[in-house]
Amino acid sequence: MKTIVADSSILMHITMKLSDGSAADSTKVNNKPAKVNMGDQSLSPAFEQQLLGLSQGDSKEFTLAAKDAFGDVNPENIHYLDRQKFNSETPAEVGSIVTFTQPGGEIPGIIREVNDLSVTVDFNHPLAGQDITFAVDVVDIL
Repeated sequence: MKTIVADSSILMHITMKLSDGSAADSTKVNNKPAKVNMGDQSLSPAFEQQLLGLSQGDSKEFTLAAKDAFGDVNPENIHYLDRQKFNSETPAEVGSIVTFTQPGGEIPGIIREVNDLSVTVDFNHPLAGQDITFAVDVVDIL
């Protein structure tokens, strides 16, 4: 039986849970397993390490520290924008996700604070700074 090695392509379900046990996301919601390629930098080295040796049909649950999951919060990814850049089409509301076009693509940010003069937008990954528990189910090793 094939097992996951350093350059495997894998079809698997991934469920992410926050430290309070609530589900943050799961491929099972739409019953569409994720296809991942080991070694292509899409997964952290710590995540890949947890997959090595698993076979088709295996399930595993593990917790990664923030730095190994979606990274620590980077203060350089928090920006203060002029309140006047927002309008009725792009309202400045705490918790809203706004997308900004940058060279190379679009970057989503979450509005964290609004005052009279500025809007604080956090461009860190929404799960940055949090330990995440992953539950994986290996559907196939391609």
